[in-house]
Amino acid sequence: MRGVDAVNDVTRSNHVSVRRERSWVRAVVIVVVGLFALGALSWYLSQRNAKQGPAGGANRSRPSATVAFAEVKRADVPLRLQALGTVVPLAVATVRPQVSGVLSEIFYQEGQLVKRGDPLVEIDPRPFRLALEQARGQLLQNQAALVNAKVILERDQVLLAQDSIAQQEVQTQEATVAQLEAAVAADRAAVGTAQLNLSYSKVTAPIDGRVGLRPVDVGNYVSTSDTTGIATITQLAPIDVTFALPSDTVTSIQQRVSTGATLPTTVLDRSRTLVLGEGTFLTLDNQIDSATGTIRAKARFDNAKGTLFPNQFVNVQLQLDTLGNALVVPANAIRHGSKGEFVYVVAKDNTARVRMIKTGPATDEMMTVTAGLNAGERVVTEGGDRLTDGSAVRLPGAGGAGRTGRRTAELPPARQPIQKTAQADAG
Repeated sequence: MRGVDAVNDVTRSNHVSVRRERSWVRAVVIVVVGLFALGALSWYLSQRNAKQGPAGGANRSRPSATVAFAEVKRADVPLRLQALGTVVPLAVATVRPQVSGVLSEIFYQEGQLVKRGDPLVEIDPRPFRLALEQARGQLLQNQAALVNAKVILERDQVLLAQDSIAQQEVQTQEATVAQLEAAVAADRAAVGTAQLNLSYSKVTAPIDGRVGLRPVDVGNYVSTSDTTGIATITQLAPIDVTFALPSDTVTSIQQRVSTGATLPTTVLDRSRTLVLGEGTFLTLDNQIDSATGTIRAKARFDNAKGTLFPNQFVNVQLQLDTLGNALVVPANAIRHGSKGEFVYVVAKDNTARVRMIKTGPATDEMMTVTAGLNAGERVVTEGGDRLTDGSAVRLPGAGGAGRTGRRTAELPPARQPIQKTAQADAG
């Protein structure tokens, strides 16, 4: 009997343990399900509040974003090609002496602007003066001999008519006269050469321009074979700029030029902040470089202020045409998403609304918009990274969303061209 009771006690004890384990499992399951339901409810409420925003009243505690904005306006936008260019002078003259000798005087200063015909240096003229005097003396001597020979010839011709002299003597005298006439002609040429050499002893500027560093000093012996010369002159005004453009722009440029249009060209410094000169497009090269797919072009500038310097690297902007009365917005208002380009438009209730747009030609600071916006609308330019569709916007320091964001850089007035633009990069 005792064994049976023991077995029954063990059985009852096992049943109690099983019931306890089942109760513990049910409790754990209930807790996990409750936590999951609570998390799902929290997620649902947060998503509903985000969708409703300030207009729905469920997100009144969420702070509004501080933004800056600009109005969409209309303006004339120049369509320009951009390229890197090099300033090249119209002419560079290395002045070499045309006679050899010792420099006796230098008239120019390094870096001086000179005009054509201005004296640069003088070579000791004394040897050339002596050579001129010698040539003149030889000329006078032969001229006197020629006069005497002609007198003798006239006398011989009279005697020949009287049959008092042989024909051969007259012919000999005629030959003597001819020889002396040739000698006189050669002497005149020698005098002219001596005069020219004397004039060459004073070297003058062959072109207008700026003189470079001086390669010679007074007392140096200079020769016509010297490669460095006695000065280098570079023409600075007017001056040209050469640059390379994409080959696919050739047709549009030729079409504009064929209509007689003048294509304004602007050059800026390397940082593209300072305008160095305003000029006009001059010409295209006669062939495309197949290795780079570009064509060389040239523009001319008066360079009256000397801001362009030979071999200087500059940024070139060639204006092809003007896009009239186009919608423009600041470039920093444009954003890019998976569906394309968009902007945040500030609505009348001071909330930011996503607006998909299509853009056209761009400038350095502005972007043209071909679809999606209207003139007068406000677009967010700063602070857009913190926005979602429907977010409230406010002025910095304002307490609520009833104030508009601060205005950014103004767009150009209507029908006024934007000064700094870019259509294609040929650099």
